[in-house]
Amino acid sequence: MTLTYSYYDGRVNFNGTIPVKNGTVTFSVPVFSAYHSFSFFGRSANVVASLPYGVGTFQGELNQQNRQVYRSGLLDFTARFAVKLMGGQAMKPREFAKWKQKVLLGASLRIIAPTGQYDPTKLINWGINRWAFKPEFGYSERRGNWVRDGYAGVWFYTTNPEFDAGRVSKPQTEDPIGSARSKAIRATTSSRAPGRRWTATSGGVEQRV
Repeated sequence: MTLTYSYYDGRVNFNGTIPVKNGTVTFSVPVFSAYHSFSFFGRSANVVASLPYGVGTFQGELNQQNRQVYRSGLLDFTARFAVKLMGGQAMKPREFAKWKQKVLLGASLRIIAPTGQYDPTKLINWGINRWAFKPEFGYSERRGNWVRDGYAGVWFYTTNPEFDAGRVSKPQTEDPIGSARSKAIRATTSSRAPGRRWTATSGGVEQRV
């Protein structure tokens, strides 16, 4: 069981989804999560569920007038199931202590449920009022001191039938959004001090598909 807290302060880009310009925001989000690992048909698997709560103030220009709104409420519930398809058999602690990584292949499914605060007459909402699904595949391989890994996935969204941008009611749809990332990590032993020194490089891209 974990509890995390995040604080944000800066500009916000609504990407044209609502007619707000020069948007800024100050808000905090505590998140309560539950994580459990288990054996899934002999493979290492885990599931995590999170419920965030948001409190913040949004400012921006709407119809050439400066507006400010305060929002406090639940964000959407999220859950993720992940399982190793190759190289990740379920192990007991003693077995895991002796395990050496080689090639790992895994898959996951993340789900967002529309449980967040939402009012179709408001332009700013904590919830998206629609379901979202993200299947994802991951790869990791260790060779010597180098560990290379990467993943690729796609977000799929259902329709928000209550969307009311600018008081023009119409269903809100969203094209699938693909994402991919890769990185390499090298662990070396320092000659001047005991322990490990980690060097990492990474890169990625996210785009509509």
